[in-house]
Amino acid sequence: MRCPKCGCENDKVIDSRSIRDASGVRRRRECTRCQYRFTTVEEIVPEELKVVKRNGVREEYNGDKLRTGIKNACYKRPVSDEEIDGIVEDITHSLLRDFDKEVPSLEIGERVMEALRDLDQVAYVRFASVYRKFQAAKDFISEVKHLKK
Repeated sequence: MRCPKCGCENDKVIDSRSIRDASGVRRRRECTRCQYRFTTVEEIVPEELKVVKRNGVREEYNGDKLRTGIKNACYKRPVSDEEIDGIVEDITHSLLRDFDKEVPSLEIGERVMEALRDLDQVAYVRFASVYRKFQAAKDFISEVKHLKK
């Protein structure tokens, strides 16, 4: 694992914990060069599940990519890493339950928006702005009005 601060490839694991229903492991690490501490998450993701993007391209489902998108939407919001991990796990499990081999990216986006709507309304609007490709302020206003309903 590469240190996000200095790029060193040597670290030591300080703490390991199972996440939720033992579907993965969360590890707290410390860089041996700069002593920066960071967290990594390991999870089981079946290689079979492919995401069908809007342009028709298929790629492997990646929970880390989903986690990054949700984290960006929750930036400087009162949302913990555990809550984000919970959303990623719930969505991953529901996708594996509801889809055999392929899932449309639009379905993933809708499930993220549903989860964020209940968790944090600002994060919801942030995610919606990227997911729905807002072009003008009226798009934000329309989404906020929809959120109030």
